[in-house]
Amino acid sequence: MVLKIVQVGEPVLRQVGRELSVEEIRSPKIQNLIQLMHDTLRDAPGVGLAAPQVGESLQLAIVEDLPEYSRNLTPEQMAERERTPVPFHVIINPKLTGLGEPDVEFFEGCLSLNGFTAMVARYRRVRVNCLDEHAKPKVIEASGWYARILQHEIDHLNGTVYIDRMYSRTFMSIDNATRHWKDVPAEEVKKRLHLPPK
Repeated sequence: MVLKIVQVGEPVLRQVGRELSVEEIRSPKIQNLIQLMHDTLRDAPGVGLAAPQVGESLQLAIVEDLPEYSRNLTPEQMAERERTPVPFHVIINPKLTGLGEPDVEFFEGCLSLNGFTAMVARYRRVRVNCLDEHAKPKVIEASGWYARILQHEIDHLNGTVYIDRMYSRTFMSIDNATRHWKDVPAEEVKKRLHLPPK
């Protein structure tokens, strides 16, 4: 079964999600929600999904960046994004710490803002303290694209959408992004769109 992904404008996307207790995490209800979210993410497809995106105001998100999602990228594009596959996992009640400055800029999209993309500055490296789907404590050290995914999903748990952080001049349809900017390095995009330097 696939869940409905709510779109920007739904109040749940602007709420801070409620933390889950250990008992709740282990309950059949939450375990079923995790499975349904995984099915929904694969169906979309996407690299991350937060509970608020399926109408549940909870501190719960899932991440999975499959190898096939980046098969059309060149080695240079993979290197620019610092992108490597990430296996499926669950983050619950996460606390994110940015390491360094939020100075890595690249395009992001969102399943709750279907058909659009914009450039967003994120931390290159992050640390996330959270619980997994078994309510076990976990510390994630991530960099590159994986760090971007974590920041994007944890934003959702706190009522923030990428358009709150975007460079507004870069907001565009995915079709236009593909047509005009697909093979252009991020620094060149910034230059052509007259964005401020780092």
